[in-house]
Amino acid sequence: MEKDFNRIAQFLYEVGSMRRIPRMHRQNLLVDDTADNIASHSYRVAFIGWHLAKKENADPYKVVMMCLLHDIGEVRSGDQNWVHKRYTKVFDEEILEDQLGTLPFSDLKEFATEYEKRESKESIIAKDADLIDQILLLKEYEWQGNKEATEWLRGKGDDTENRQFTRLQLDSSKKLVEEILSETPSSWWKDLFTDERRV
Repeated sequence: MEKDFNRIAQFLYEVGSMRRIPRMHRQNLLVDDTADNIASHSYRVAFIGWHLAKKENADPYKVVMMCLLHDIGEVRSGDQNWVHKRYTKVFDEEILEDQLGTLPFSDLKEFATEYEKRESKESIIAKDADLIDQILLLKEYEWQGNKEATEWLRGKGDDTENRQFTRLQLDSSKKLVEEILSETPSSWWKDLFTDERRV
């Protein structure tokens, strides 16, 4: 039993290190956004997934756990962009076994394995949530004037499709993205702004 708590403590330190792993699309998007890391990405993916699960009448707990775990292996392998993936092999199954299979409860590894298979409704929702977070991030960068983000978000030349959008599987995901693209990143606080303090 004491060994269980020791392994949990180690895992929690490992999870904490997600805050220090930058997402590698920063290299190609020409940004130095230190707020964009594996932990911040997974956090927003979890909220997206929760809402989609409610819309899709799926298990929100399972979806949120898959969202939180979907990039957990990158603690050990690092994040790779699409150029890196061309030259790098990652032993995902070995990482998940070493990382999650050694914990005292099997649930986390089961969630991560189910996510990777993309067969259940919850795993499809979690993957859509992952893609939607990237769309949100691209919209935020576009709003700041990043031309590379605009091309990723809206395509260029004859290729006018957003690759993340075309990979979405659920109608609710596509509807959410339509709203995301019609909103501005600052719209959430526009009606809250005031130049007077409350008394």
